[in-house]
Amino acid sequence: MVAVLPLDLKAATVRRRGRHIIGPVTLQVKAGPPTIVLGPNGAGKTTLLQLFHGLVRASSGQVSWAVDMPQADLAQAYVFQTPTLMRRSVQDNIAYPLIVRGVARRAARRQASEAAQSVGLGAHLEAPAHVLSGGERQKLSIARAMITEPQVLFLDEPTTNLDGRSVREIEEMLMAAVARGTKVVMATHDLGQARRLAGDVIFIYNKGIHEHGPASGFLDAPVTPEAAAFLNGDILE
Repeated sequence: MVAVLPLDLKAATVRRRGRHIIGPVTLQVKAGPPTIVLGPNGAGKTTLLQLFHGLVRASSGQVSWAVDMPQADLAQAYVFQTPTLMRRSVQDNIAYPLIVRGVARRAARRQASEAAQSVGLGAHLEAPAHVLSGGERQKLSIARAMITEPQVLFLDEPTTNLDGRSVREIEEMLMAAVARGTKVVMATHDLGQARRLAGDVIFIYNKGIHEHGPASGFLDAPVTPEAAAFLNGDILE
């Protein structure tokens, strides 16, 4: 398997209808422990993740992988904050990415069954996905994203509004993926979660990267007053 990382952004900027959304951003995402994206609401965390993944394009600057884009596209997956579910069973939702990649339906459904079992959804295989609870829906979304064994998994605040048990189960899923070699890049508003998961932290503020470095340094001794204020729970405008 060819490694798709590092992912490099060079002066990447996103504009929509003439409005400056984020940037210029220059940074590198490397293989290794999870990268956690932190920042106040409206700072641009979601846009940054979507820029990484290719859901939005840079208006200027460059976004490049270690391989060509077709290879990079096949080696990554994205999980939205609000789960996006198809009007199909749990099993068929999870199997879908394999089927569109040419895996035979029977084999795809077998793998989906195993994936569902591994995340505690084995009893719901034939249930319509929309009847699941919030935590179950997000576990389905993550299982579906991981079934292709992506090298890079992007997640946009996947545990927002979930109870503690669901948060713990999802974090366990993510760390199991990391142990198998998947690079996790995740936005969160939960500083406790950042402390539990992060290898490095990207702190985004005022539409740009304000700090980027090892989690221990950022969380215990931030360099900038804005980062210190954010970690202290102060309001940043």
